Amino acid sequence: MTNQTLTHFDTTGQAHMVDVGAKAETARVARAAGSIFMKPETLALIRSGSAKKGDVLGIARIAAIQASKRTGDLIPLCHPIALTRVAADFIIDETKNAVHCEVTAECFGRTGVEMEALTAASVGLLTIYDMTKAVDRGMRIENIRLIEKTGGKSGHWIAE
Repeated sequence: MTNQTLTHFDTTGQAHMVDVGAKAETARVARAAGSIFMKPETLALIRSGSAKKGDVLGIARIAAIQASKRTGDLIPLCHPIALTRVAADFIIDETKNAVHCEVTAECFGRTGVEMEALTAASVGLLTIYDMTKAVDRGMRIENIRLIEKTGGKSGHWIAE
């Protein structure tokens, strides 16, 4: 761990929003991912586009993008960010009966977009669950994580 200080607490231990006013504005990018595992029949419904509620992955993509834009409303101490780009990709994995989601969020600003990418991946996968739960309540959402981030004082970071 490179930074042993929790930045969202002041010197008296009270929660606060981090002051980013003195930080330089830089291009910032974050990639996050996660997966949802399901029955083979559920995956077949998603792949064929014949789910009762329609194009599951198309709607999940829109939900992920919308969620990224609302992150500051959902995470109490997260700064609202003017995103410049958000892309959500879904990959069907028939060998694991899963859909993998990867989100890239970008901005030019004083703070990173990790939370926006993580929120988008989470909500995209939750949307898949919501749209197909009528046929498979046992789906599992797993391994939501930051894959990579660039920009800012801490520079480039890639997950091991």
